[in-house]
Amino acid sequence: MRFYLKFIFILFPVFLWAQTPIVIQKPIIWNAEREQLSLDYLKNRHGIVQQKAIIKPTMVVVHWTANNSVQATFNTFNPVLLPGRPELRKASALNVSSQYVIDRDGTIYQFLPDTVFARHTIGLNYCAIGIENIGGDKYPLTEKQLKANEKLIRHLKSKYPIDFVIGHHEYRAFRKTKYWKETDPDYFTSKSDPGDAFMLQLRENLADLKLLSL
Repeated sequence: MRFYLKFIFILFPVFLWAQTPIVIQKPIIWNAEREQLSLDYLKNRHGIVQQKAIIKPTMVVVHWTANNSVQATFNTFNPVLLPGRPELRKASALNVSSQYVIDRDGTIYQFLPDTVFARHTIGLNYCAIGIENIGGDKYPLTEKQLKANEKLIRHLKSKYPIDFVIGHHEYRAFRKTKYWKETDPDYFTSKSDPGDAFMLQLRENLADLKLLSL
């Protein structure tokens, strides 16, 4: 019996290590200006007044970057102010960003802490962790990315009360629900990422988590 218990105690940390994804820290700029713009976004776009630009995650939104480079994605997200993109700039000068980016080989990068606000999904930023995947129509997402998304989401689910995992292209389904917080009813865009096939497989892999669906 003593040997059995000792064996379990030895294995348990190994099991936890195996379930925790390796995440490379690659932080984008977070300064006073970005925080203030994030607080303004929370107030003006989501109708939420806070002292800190943080979120309480209940959702994960999966994206693709439409490029083929982690560094290019970093260069896009790193500036505080949104360059160009007038359809988004009319809502806020805050640049888009995401908490995580997954490379084509499955390597996971963290650009922002889990609970720090990121602008990545209209109406849902206040409660959603964003996962960007390097790829797009020209660069179909890989099996390694699928597995990395699954592992990362399982890890996030163990830390936060995650109810939904959705693709960016599915976000408009929330517009008529209690989860949607966007002060302008006419502010939304059409998205195709990461596509039905990727999300179908991801949901099948996460079926045991019993996530909610609309």
